[in-house]
Amino acid sequence: SMFLLFCSMFSEGGFGGGWTLYPPLSSNLMGHSGAAGDFLILSLHIGGASSIMASLNFYSTWGNMRAGCHPFHRVPLFCSSIGVTSFLLILAMPVLAGALTMLLTDRNFNTAFFDPTGLGDPMLF
Repeated sequence: SMFLLFCSMFSEGGFGGGWTLYPPLSSNLMGHSGAAGDFLILSLHIGGASSIMASLNFYSTWGNMRAGCHPFHRVPLFCSSIGVTSFLLILAMPVLAGALTMLLTDRNFNTAFFDPTGLGDPMLF
């Protein structure tokens, strides 16, 4: 993930779409059309996949390794916060991956998810 991030920083002067990857700025038509954007999107995909796998690991460990006689309200606050954060990451990361996949197909395969001229909506991102 970090290798692809560094590739996006050093190829063609870096990625010019901003830190939010807002679709009009990161599209091929109005924004930066080089490979740096693709490297950045693939880097975020790999980072998201590793976050999902780590969250599944933490959440399953949190659920299985507690003492069986203790109810969930007796679990320490730090352990509960790790469990809740893992659960929220498991819910949020696939949505981010879907948006990044739509952005990648907009950049490379001429789809119009975020292109207003093709009846897309940039606010969908």
